[in-house]
Amino acid sequence: MTVVTPELTPPPALAPNGLRVVALGGLGEVGRNMTVIETGGRLLIIDCGVLFPEDHHPGIDLILPDFEYLDGRLDDVEAIVLTHGHEDHIGAVPFLLRRKPDIPLIGSQLTLALVEAKLKEHRIKPYTLTVREGQREKLGAFDLEFVAVNHSIPDALAVFVRTPAGTLLHTGDFKMDQLPLDNRLTDLRAFARLGEEGVDLFLTDSTNAEVPGFTTPEREIAPAIDKVFRHAERRIIVACFSSHVHRVQQVLDAAEKAGRKVAMVGRSMIRNMGIAADLGYLHVPDGVLIDVRKLDNLPDDEVVLICTGSQGEPMAALSRMANRDHRIEVGRGDTVLLASSLIPGNENAVYRVINGLMMLGANVVHKGNAKVHVSGHASAGELIYCYNIVKPRNVMPVHGEYRHLVANAELAIQTGVPRERVVIAQDGSVIDLVDGRAAIVGEVSCGYIYVDGSSVGETTETLLKDRRILRDEGFITCIVVIDAATGKIAAGPEITARGFAEDQTVFDQVIPRIEQALAEATGNGVRDEYQLQQIIRRTIGGWVGGKIKRRPMIIPVVIEA
Repeated sequence: MTVVTPELTPPPALAPNGLRVVALGGLGEVGRNMTVIETGGRLLIIDCGVLFPEDHHPGIDLILPDFEYLDGRLDDVEAIVLTHGHEDHIGAVPFLLRRKPDIPLIGSQLTLALVEAKLKEHRIKPYTLTVREGQREKLGAFDLEFVAVNHSIPDALAVFVRTPAGTLLHTGDFKMDQLPLDNRLTDLRAFARLGEEGVDLFLTDSTNAEVPGFTTPEREIAPAIDKVFRHAERRIIVACFSSHVHRVQQVLDAAEKAGRKVAMVGRSMIRNMGIAADLGYLHVPDGVLIDVRKLDNLPDDEVVLICTGSQGEPMAALSRMANRDHRIEVGRGDTVLLASSLIPGNENAVYRVINGLMMLGANVVHKGNAKVHVSGHASAGELIYCYNIVKPRNVMPVHGEYRHLVANAELAIQTGVPRERVVIAQDGSVIDLVDGRAAIVGEVSCGYIYVDGSSVGETTETLLKDRRILRDEGFITCIVVIDAATGKIAAGPEITARGFAEDQTVFDQVIPRIEQALAEATGNGVRDEYQLQQIIRRTIGGWVGGKIKRRPMIIPVVIEA
């Protein structure tokens, strides 16, 4: 098994008969999916998604792939292939197209409709090519064939890439639901046919590789949702991803059976479901959908709300309801249904929202206490099934945390793929396929690019560390005026502290220490403001660490008068 190591150097020039895969995201994390394929000096990009921030990213809106590898090479890009319309696969497209708006986008009808709506907000009109399963398109050295796969959003596609240097099959996100709501199965016959032709490198979804067996069919959760609707006393509030068309369809159907009206809350939810309905992917029963502004005219037991916020996002509708910061006030007797899986890293945020809602008197139903959601990703049994059908020569697990990649790699090995032909890569890894054998040959820069308000890429890890210190440890300023002639303290030290439970007067204890330290320094001829500031910082830091057991941000200000 080939595993990336920190000692790897930048990759060598690609061999003339080689196919290169550069992982710019999605390996070691759930999100930010982006893969670049290269042969003959030309590039093909598969997916371009975002990663959502966690608690240790204060103030960050989105995290993008690192596009540095593409600097100076955007003219070499044949197209961006989008496997499906989830944010972790299309969310970063506007930021890449800002650099070169005429890169063609290739995807299914729904996927392109969702990304076009997003690009419209960025005032970018893209060049698009709509494709369907079974379709083939030739783009320079890349001969693409698209395969239907089943996922938690309609119209998902896998892509088979034929090149003079070898073949590659990328599953995108998929599962093998044999009873899909839209009757669109993962095309295993196409997988088998491509396997017979020969798959040199198989990139497979790893998210559920640790989960044994097969993923539960979507149809099996309908009775659980119906039960929630039958037993709800007042309003029902359903939280799910704004692109989860299948789940919204099930909620609409359950609402019709229960005689309830449905209102959608949140700009992205309204936009995406409007697109899905217009294209025929979402079937809205007559008279069920109403404007949220008309809710006040209906009894509570006839109302259903569908909103975002199932991952505990602080600005999403559900979080704001839990914090009493939304026009919709959750109260006793309301039922909140979290119709999604927990994305790793979001657990604490989601549990905070659940606790907040329950403190308001709501009954919260989620995957942990009812069968109200199933995953959109293939479990171990399905992955083994695929490996046995495709019989790839080399395997590279994608889309998942490192543990998911390792679990997926072990499944491939169990089915007979030689251990030395299974590549476990990480973000930034460069994998070359030469003479039918794949191996990691180097690494490229692949850091986090932060969207922070209106700035993109300007926020650094140092800035985030400062924010975490401000949030967790507090803030102290100390102002001292020094007589320029004598070097003695003319005024101060004046200390102001924020974020401390202790009374402000507790900091009076450190003032004599500051005065003594400054007197010793100026007595030894120190006059430089920066040096005096550092003396103040060390003096306060040592005292606060010992006395209060905190490591706050300390801002000393020295003024000569």
